[in-house]
Parts: sequence; structure tokens; C-alpha cells
Amino acid sequence: MTETIVLRPAQVEQASLLSELALRSKAHWGYSSAFMQACRVELEVSASDICDPARRYVTAEADGLVAGYYALEQLSPDECELEALFVEPRHIGRGVGRQLIEHAKSEARRWGARTLVIQGDPNAVTFYLAAGGVAVGERESDSIPGRYLPVFRIELSA
Repeated sequence: MTETIVLRPAQVEQASLLSELALRSKAHWGYSSAFMQACRVELEVSASDICDPARRYVTAEADGLVAGYYALEQLSPDECELEALFVEPRHIGRGVGRQLIEHAKSEARRWGARTLVIQGDPNAVTFYLAAGGVAVGERESDSIPGRYLPVFRIELSA
């Protein structure tokens, strides 16, 4: 079932809300509390992150409440990275993530990017492949030394 959502630019005052949403979304996959504590800093969203002109934070609202968000960063004139894409656990599997990734691809194109790079959670491999991602390698986690995460590329058409 696809939910009807409204996409909006994130507001500075939503920083802590987005941080907590990211933690709930990550925890949905059954990670231990120690693992989640190690990820806390990496998943934190600050007001300065939301205000950074090289980044774009977009929320997905369902029934007036934030159901998910993504963060996009422009790495170069022709490449963007999807820094984050998180969905509230009760909305996972209902089309919110798909709407967010499609919007992120559209925004990256609007910025002139030809490629979208994604470092994904291992639990999201199927999601990113379905979104057009091609697995291109691995990158070490910023939170957990020795843990490697899949990296995807999506070639963006004009």
C-alpha cells in the first residue's frame, strides 16, 4: 500500500526530530543497543546540516507528521551523495522510501548531477537495487571500525 505523502524542505527546528527518526529507523532492523549507541553521532542531524547550501534535507509527511526524510549532498558539479534516507518503522514498506528516493534523484538532477552515490545499510540492498542502484563496492563505516557497507551508484538521465 502506497501512502499519500507531502514532501517538504526540512526546517531547522526539525533537526532533533530527524535525528531520533533516523535512530528508530535504523533500530527497526534489530541492531543491538551497543551498535545503536555507536551509530548515534553519525545519525545526528544538526541545524547547520539543514542550513548547509551544499545539502538538501527533505521530509515526507503523512497525515501532518514526519514519516521519513532524506539528505542529499552535492559532492561535485556532476555528483551527489544520498547521505541519509530514513523512514519511520510503522511506514516502512508503504511506499514512503520509494517516494523519497525518487525525489532525491530528481533533486540531484536539478543540481546538474549525472550520478547519485549511496552508501547503504546492508538491510537496504534490495531497496537501492530496485531504485536503479548498481553495487560498486564497499566503504568502511564511520561508526563501526571494520564494518563495511555496500556502495551503490545510480546513473541519472537528463
